[in-house]
Amino acid sequence: MATTPQSEVWTLSQAAMFIVATLNEGGEQAAYDALSGITGQVRAVGFKVPERKLILQAGIGSDAWDRLFSGPRPAALHPFIAIDGAVHKAPSTPGDFLFHIRGETMDVCFELASRLVESFDGALTVVDEVHAFRYFESRDLLGFVDGTENPTGADANYWASVGDEDPRFAGGNYVMVQKYLHDLGAWNSLTVEQQEAVIGRHKLSDREIPDDEKAPDSHLSVNSISDSSGQSLEIVRMNMPFGEIGTGEFGTYYIAYSKDPAIPEEMLQRMFVGEPVGNTDAILDFSTAVTGTLFFVPTDDFLDDPFPFAGVPEAPATPQPHEAPVSATDAAAGSLSIGSLKGMN
Repeated sequence: MATTPQSEVWTLSQAAMFIVATLNEGGEQAAYDALSGITGQVRAVGFKVPERKLILQAGIGSDAWDRLFSGPRPAALHPFIAIDGAVHKAPSTPGDFLFHIRGETMDVCFELASRLVESFDGALTVVDEVHAFRYFESRDLLGFVDGTENPTGADANYWASVGDEDPRFAGGNYVMVQKYLHDLGAWNSLTVEQQEAVIGRHKLSDREIPDDEKAPDSHLSVNSISDSSGQSLEIVRMNMPFGEIGTGEFGTYYIAYSKDPAIPEEMLQRMFVGEPVGNTDAILDFSTAVTGTLFFVPTDDFLDDPFPFAGVPEAPATPQPHEAPVSATDAAAGSLSIGSLKGMN
């Protein structure tokens, strides 16, 4: 992100690719080596066509972080927490890496995605790949403008980026992704007024329905949260629609950037469980979450010069028959020495 103008980081592009991949057993060294070349890959592709505004945000999952890096972790990084509501479920699905690729045309996104996966030299397995597009006036396939309430400018960077609360990872972002599939048949059977009641916003004008007229289970009502002092808590949504005519699979790829994953997690709790319990998001009657993962997006500077490689644990050597037995005292002393050295590093 350091090579991208800040004014463009939190703006929607015309095209996007979302790739979630798992780290293969034994692929740690190859993945670690590939990460340091990511920013160079973006520059190599983007330099050819700068007007297409190629942007990559590369996220690393909790388990993969421990397998790759020695040293500290982002303070709030953890696996996606599944939600098992009485009616609606938000599953937690596998994912060690996220490549969120954006550009003004799909060709540059596809070229970068191909190069990235190849650079990992067989260390990754792609478990989810979505090619998304901007739909008219940033509308989703339900017909409503998505992301109207996003913070902008400096506010967007404040809510999306880690700050002084975790200085070693300042400038990075937590990012949560879910793939939602829409039942467009059921949705389109509603009247426009019924659809507006579900969302909490007028469809054509994009004006929000007044609070005293808004349904308590509308999408906007459920997703508006505040801290104990009453300040609104925000995230930056970079959602994009996707679809395949032949398979009849249509949906929204939900992607939320935040300085603290607790904020989108609280929103999901309200959506899937309800506050009070049972007041779940009405949109879930028409949209089903089929994936759920959480990542940390480090800065370009970190990717270029990351923490030392964690290393792959080696199997203990088998003593040879001619070797003298080691006493318990000597073994303990040896263990203490190794442990002390590790503590000094």
